[in-house]
Amino acid sequence: MFEEAQLYSPVTTDENGEVTVHLVEGHPGLADPDYQRRRNQIAAAALAWTPGRPAPQIDYSETEHGVWRTVCEHLAPLHERYACRAYRAAVESLDLPRDRVPQLDEVSAGLQPLTGFSYVPAPGIVPLEEFYGSLEDGVFHSTQYLRHDAAPLYTPEPDILHEVMGHGNLLADPQVAEVNRLAGAAARRVTTDKALHLVADVFWFTIEFGVLHEDGELRAYGAGILSSYGEIEEFRTMEIRPLDFAAMATIDYDISHYQPVLFAAESFGHMVDQVGAFFAGCDDDTPARLGVV
Repeated sequence: MFEEAQLYSPVTTDENGEVTVHLVEGHPGLADPDYQRRRNQIAAAALAWTPGRPAPQIDYSETEHGVWRTVCEHLAPLHERYACRAYRAAVESLDLPRDRVPQLDEVSAGLQPLTGFSYVPAPGIVPLEEFYGSLEDGVFHSTQYLRHDAAPLYTPEPDILHEVMGHGNLLADPQVAEVNRLAGAAARRVTTDKALHLVADVFWFTIEFGVLHEDGELRAYGAGILSSYGEIEEFRTMEIRPLDFAAMATIDYDISHYQPVLFAAESFGHMVDQVGAFFAGCDDDTPARLGVV
């Protein structure tokens, strides 16, 4: 079962208003006080933001821009080889900078004319019902920090590279954007924790880690694969099963490691139809209908 708290380093605010990001054990930045201060600063900016205002403008350092460039340079040829056509076309349509970190408002400005989506800042974890529910309104909650520069091709938690390079490019495709909106509507429709977690589990194995068959090859459309240098090179070696929403909700998996089981759609159109229909029809009775206990 998906537990969003496993994905993000906790963020706290003390009685003096000081914001602290508690990096997880083994994090590359844990022994770097400068990196920790930077994370605290960026989290504080997100916490100070209020809806309706422009997203905080982060003055990214040359080191941070360098991390963005490095990841873009390494992922670009892998996207050509492994990403589905719709993702590659969306990358061209959104046309994000590859030489620097984009601001969230810049991402929103690119997405708005394409699919109507916009980005808002998140200090770290966002409750399931808020994160998914906001998708119905075309709003994506995104972190603004970058992974540590000592390990630019690895991150133990979602950073802006994942949120923008993975999800942002996907959201530039109108059909994927609509599937996201349907997931958001489902999250708002259901009233039980079991049904909400079912929405999150299916989202995880599709929008985050989905694969599909295209031109006789297995290709990726999931943001978690397409933003991960390591995962994109390994996903074809995993156990590949057909779409199975009941299995997605019951399979044991560790979100901190490569996913050993992936679910493949027959095509991009099949993914849009089947996953979209699942979210469109998901309600409090869906877990029982699928045999999810």
